[in-house]
Amino acid sequence: MKADGVLLVNLGSPDSTDVPDVRRYLREFLSDDRVLDAPKLIQQAVLNLTILPFRPKKTAEAYSTIWTDEGSPLIISTEEIAQKLRERLDIPVEIGMRYGNPSSEQGVMKLLAKGVRRIFLIPLYPHYAMSSYETAVVKVQEVVAKVAPDVDLVVQPPFFNDPRYVDALVKHTQPFLEEDYDLLLFSYHGIPERHLRKSDPSHAYCLADPRCCEKTHPAHATCYRAQVFATSRLFAERAGIPREKWHLTFQSRLGRDPWLKPYTDMELEAFPSRGFKRIVVMCPAFISDCLETLEEIAEEGKECFIEAGGLDFRYAPCLNDSDAFIDVLEGFVGDFREGVLESA
Repeated sequence: MKADGVLLVNLGSPDSTDVPDVRRYLREFLSDDRVLDAPKLIQQAVLNLTILPFRPKKTAEAYSTIWTDEGSPLIISTEEIAQKLRERLDIPVEIGMRYGNPSSEQGVMKLLAKGVRRIFLIPLYPHYAMSSYETAVVKVQEVVAKVAPDVDLVVQPPFFNDPRYVDALVKHTQPFLEEDYDLLLFSYHGIPERHLRKSDPSHAYCLADPRCCEKTHPAHATCYRAQVFATSRLFAERAGIPREKWHLTFQSRLGRDPWLKPYTDMELEAFPSRGFKRIVVMCPAFISDCLETLEEIAEEGKECFIEAGGLDFRYAPCLNDSDAFIDVLEGFVGDFREGVLESA
């Protein structure tokens, strides 16, 4: 029987808040054809002429507001998740980042050095998107094919509607919902609309109808928008939140092309005038708190909301290394070891 091991993959962070480190990180991130998906010449021209000369300094300043003495919150959270999972299991657990350090390849090599011949890959992305889940999986597949083609790779599917994940979200967020509030906001990382269409196997269903995500369709297996709606709906049902008390938005857009709407920042500005002056905000697309949650939402988002007349802004942190989420991961590993999942 082949020895098993677990690889947890997350997005990644710069090595520090120094501008050169941030520039290096952004170059790797935005050179990914599944993130900035223009033809390579155009991609590199945009990256080198309009993004890298200006954005690293601004991004470095944003990172500096959330950086800790130990380093990046996302890296720390991922390491803490791995350590807690190790304490529950009798097989190796390593981490790898899609961009930056420690890399996915480093994570794979550590497992191989421990004699692992069957790797269970868990992308720390609940929802499918070409710029997150897909690119993380493809990267590890490439690494394994290159360095250890005889090693089996089994991949955890997106778990956006897994009852264990939804229950963990509800349990983790419940304390922030105990005091009175006007609205619960689910803010998900945005993606360009074209990514949705590219991920649609039919290239004809997604976004063709404003209510496409409310219907049942095979395209939903790779439809980010349908999956985040499913997570939100299931959470609300499980937590007993009526439809009029929750709303869904998309954050972190980049460039001028249309991204999924409605936009989080614009909605936060408008909420107080609509009578939503006490809100709870959560970001279920992220497992670990990071720049997009701590700086963009908990800091900038709160400031925007309060300046617009809001009275109470409560940010519910991501699952991070909560016991509820470690329970979920332990369940996934159990499925893997029982043969419920197939090799990639």
